[in-house]
Amino acid sequence: MTLIAAGTVVTADGVHRPGWIETGSDRITGCGAGAPPRPADVDYPDAVIVPGFVDIHVHGGGGASYTDGVADEIVRAATFHRSHGTTTTLASLVTASPTDLLREVSALTEATAAGVVAGIHLEGPWLSSARCGAHDATQLRDPDPTEIKALLAAADGAVRMVTIAPELPGGDDAIRLLADAGVVVAVGHTDASYQQAHRAVELGATVGTHLFNAMRPLHHRDPGPAMALLEDPRVTVELIADGVHVHRALLRHVVEFAGAERVALITDAMAAAGLADGSFRLGTLDVDVADHVARVRGMSTIAGSTATMDRIFRAAVDFSTSDDALAAAVRMTATTPARTLGFMDVGSISPGLRADLVVLDADLAVRAVMASGQWLEEPVSLDSSGL
Repeated sequence: MTLIAAGTVVTADGVHRPGWIETGSDRITGCGAGAPPRPADVDYPDAVIVPGFVDIHVHGGGGASYTDGVADEIVRAATFHRSHGTTTTLASLVTASPTDLLREVSALTEATAAGVVAGIHLEGPWLSSARCGAHDATQLRDPDPTEIKALLAAADGAVRMVTIAPELPGGDDAIRLLADAGVVVAVGHTDASYQQAHRAVELGATVGTHLFNAMRPLHHRDPGPAMALLEDPRVTVELIADGVHVHRALLRHVVEFAGAERVALITDAMAAAGLADGSFRLGTLDVDVADHVARVRGMSTIAGSTATMDRIFRAAVDFSTSDDALAAAVRMTATTPARTLGFMDVGSISPGLRADLVVLDADLAVRAVMASGQWLEEPVSLDSSGL
């Protein structure tokens, strides 16, 4: 048993100042407000403890990529993001040829079984050529039931989410097939009309992939997919809160309209996350990063982000300094994405859930991370001068 005390703890019940958490093996065994029931083993009097972040849309980081299908690269990317507080990762793949995609899925299926990542997100290849963003347009294709079934069989349950443009020929059948297989269907990289996006939800889609980005824009006579996704309470919308993809004012209004229970903040990070500007690859495409913004070489198209979830969390909290804002940030970076993907044992600080914790200092920078009850580095008790 390890008893941890902190100046602020955000549990499933709210924001506690101070608060405490007890862990045993890989689980949370207790938590509460006020002083701990016995002397703490670890004390962070001026820190904030939140649940481990859950990133449901991320392609890589720390110079490594999930899209290459290389075991060491997968481990390196997951380890990098874990150091920034992401204790649950849904590894995202981009559009690739049928052979390459099957190989990449097989590699990530092994990584899922080993607990390196929590599953696979197929972002492509069934996307709109008009809204493909940083995807290889030469490999885009209409959804084919045979290919879908082969990928799901190879993944053996590891594919947890698939992004699809529902207006493509065969889109309706693909949504039904995926939903019936227990896969979360996301609408994204789409030129769908309002009506087509609404139909996708009726057929079983429950997520909007990075809302506003790579989809038909809002128009007063043609509201498009974003409005259909936003107004339906069955849908969780992803937002990339990196200060590049979506204007801050729009982020704030989406959160106010939909509520933190329907917003999943994501990084959409690629290999360049955590590194200096330079040249990288995303799938088959060359990407140049300047001023920490990734773009397809020779184009203005944004190619994922260089963000980490701790940075996304700070951006969310900065909407307001209130306890409500802190609790909402936790929901959007942990609770909501976990619920959306059916990860029932993570996403909040509550007895019985996995002991995934992030210790943040007064500036909300990561001081320590616990994953499955184990500190990534041995924590130290810190007084106010140490923070």
